[in-house]
Amino acid sequence: MAEAIANSTSLERDARAMHADEHVSPGEIAIGVIIGRTSEFFDFFVYAIASVIVFPTLIFPFMDKVSATLWSFALFPLAFLARPIGTQIFMAIDRRYGRGTKLTIALFLLGTSTVSVGFLPGYETIGIWAALILGLLRIGQGLALGGAWDGLASLLALNAPEGKRGWFAMVPQLGAPLGLIVASGLFAFLLGTLGAEDFYGWGWRYPFFVAFALNVVALFARLRMVVTAEYAELFKSRELTPSRVTPTIKAQWRNIVIGAFAPLASFALFHMVTVFPLSWVSVYTGESLTGFLLIEMLGAAFGLGSIVLSGWLADRIGRRSVLGYTAAAIAVFSGFAPQLLQGGALGEAAFMISGFILLGLSFGQSSGAVTSNFPKRARYTGAALTSDLAWLFGAGFAPLAALLLTHYLGLVAAGGYLLSGAIATLVALGLNKELARRLD
Repeated sequence: MAEAIANSTSLERDARAMHADEHVSPGEIAIGVIIGRTSEFFDFFVYAIASVIVFPTLIFPFMDKVSATLWSFALFPLAFLARPIGTQIFMAIDRRYGRGTKLTIALFLLGTSTVSVGFLPGYETIGIWAALILGLLRIGQGLALGGAWDGLASLLALNAPEGKRGWFAMVPQLGAPLGLIVASGLFAFLLGTLGAEDFYGWGWRYPFFVAFALNVVALFARLRMVVTAEYAELFKSRELTPSRVTPTIKAQWRNIVIGAFAPLASFALFHMVTVFPLSWVSVYTGESLTGFLLIEMLGAAFGLGSIVLSGWLADRIGRRSVLGYTAAAIAVFSGFAPQLLQGGALGEAAFMISGFILLGLSFGQSSGAVTSNFPKRARYTGAALTSDLAWLFGAGFAPLAALLLTHYLGLVAAGGYLLSGAIATLVALGLNKELARRLD
């Protein structure tokens, strides 16, 4: 292992020397960021969709459908719990061996953990070990995501022209709807063209193999930039270098907590319009999952457009205002929108499109909130930790909590989880005067 790291470090130095005179434009930063984020979110959504469609049948066939889905969702947050630990491990690798080495190890761990899910035997073959192995692979994904933080999104925001910070802050977020569209489309194709026996026998595994290939492409796209001398100097001049995790938490704990809660409405809504509706349709209706995945793709397309719109709005009224107004709108949305899922295809489409529009407007500026809340010396590590905690608190348990609430109290109760996220965002924005000053 030590020899491999040493060789990787040597290759990183050679790559920097080879690209020393090469200029990389801001547009290329944006492309690298979008490719990287799309790959990560594709991994994310492939697992999320399989958590609803595949794992209850494959891993928990001895349970009823509701219980099997709930247990599948119980494994879901393991990645979010492991992610802050991964951040700490990979920040140490970054400090000692460099960003390129860190990314290489992290993305190969992510790809290996993801593709290994595609080879997972079911309960009928290895019994309860299937669930235990899936849980370990999910933890591997979380550790790897903690190391996949490359600082390019922060660099993009910090180098944004005056009056364009909101526009550049939304660029990394485009990867989420793009990843969802590709993942949903692939599962919809497989479900629609394969019989049940073929799909559950081998068809569901194919998206996990595709995820590994996309990870390799994303790795080279990101290494292409982070190993150049120009980018090494930019990261250094912007003080986007890894600080030690424990001292950063001690010095910046208030910023980390507030920064984690500021985008909570967005992160809570994230799973309420992506994973939860699919689980509700799967468990409580006899509708075609292929048809609902197509509705989800349509909603994601609207989300893509509203992310772009969020950048335009943020540069005119301020990112804090966009976050605050959308949090208030999400609070209203939580009171009535989940019930639309009971309205058939038309109601489902209305829920998904309106939900994704709100998600795009809020999620499009959530990375701006995280980046701007730290002094330079702590920005790289602090932003990574803040993002980890925001995903954990806002999104990690959302599918499980929403399905539990729905099962015992009805769809209207599922909006309670979403409402709590909206309130947390409004309180965080209202209390943190320093955050308000930096975001406007």
